[in-house]
Amino acid sequence: MKLLIFVTGRGIGGDAVTAYNILKALESKNISAKIVLDPSAPGYYFKKRNMSWLKTPIPSAGGHAASKSSLFKAGLKTIKAVILGSRLIKKEKADGVIGVIGGGSVIGCLSAKFAHVPAIGVVATPTDTKISLKCNPTLLLPESPAFTHKDDYVSNYEIQKQYSPIKMDIIHGDKNNILDKLPKKYDANKKSILFASGSTLFDDMAKAARNYAQENDDVNIFLIGAPLHEGINKIIDHPNIINLGYINYINDLYDLVDLAVITDDGLTLHETIACEIPVVVVIGVKYGRYHGLSRVFDGAVIESNVDNITSVVNKALNNYDSMKEATTKYAKDIIKAPEDLVEFVEKYMK
Repeated sequence: MKLLIFVTGRGIGGDAVTAYNILKALESKNISAKIVLDPSAPGYYFKKRNMSWLKTPIPSAGGHAASKSSLFKAGLKTIKAVILGSRLIKKEKADGVIGVIGGGSVIGCLSAKFAHVPAIGVVATPTDTKISLKCNPTLLLPESPAFTHKDDYVSNYEIQKQYSPIKMDIIHGDKNNILDKLPKKYDANKKSILFASGSTLFDDMAKAARNYAQENDDVNIFLIGAPLHEGINKIIDHPNIINLGYINYINDLYDLVDLAVITDDGLTLHETIACEIPVVVVIGVKYGRYHGLSRVFDGAVIESNVDNITSVVNKALNNYDSMKEATTKYAKDIIKAPEDLVEFVEKYMK
């Protein structure tokens, strides 16, 4: 079996990681797959792993932040993209398609229809959800509005809720590997809190870390990510913040920290819960996005914003045992998610 995985975006961030994790889950079951990106995508995430990819137009409408204007513009490009996508499928003699999030799901699934091969949509936005449900079997990621309101969505195809597939090595970190990398102000006798908005550090996450650091000096405050712009460096310049920048040892850091303060989306949330780390999400950090994932992971995740970060984080620390218990429950399902995804694919790609 040979599958094509259509991926939106630049092949750099969360969508690329999700696609890569799907590919690896498939390969573990001897299912061949190839990544497909837009010709303009630099594909750094795959390039770093010495991977090649196929190219065909995959227009993006802006994902969760899509406006009527961006949706209209993307729609105009869709017909040509679908025709070219179907040609690629036929050229590669693919047995099926997995469309991953946003444009990857829309173009992948519609191209598969034109090429007369089966498809599965892995969806996370309102637009890709609606289109995938009309075209093929669909896996709903927690960010999809249908994940928490499944009964409001109708489809002639099977719909399955799906936690984001994580890399299994993320749960096998060892804090002893990084103790010598930490600055002297790290105190092993204190609890440790991680502030992160992914590989990129956004303004509001930097402000949240600064606000908490100004009022608390009895915990280790770790901050990771490459600043979105130079001005963020001034925000995070504080003696109580241990700024690690962009790191490649996140699994070991997960083994060290007690609590994670992150964004309300993406793989980072799944990774931290899989590692049984209670979570505070700072809402609206990434272009105002809000997914309500505290409802999906009830008891393991609580919401905050920049202004009340201290009270919410301290609330989490005060209720640490109950939150830890909840993460343990969800962690088992997240760890099993890649296996669930492969079973769904095998069911419909035969």
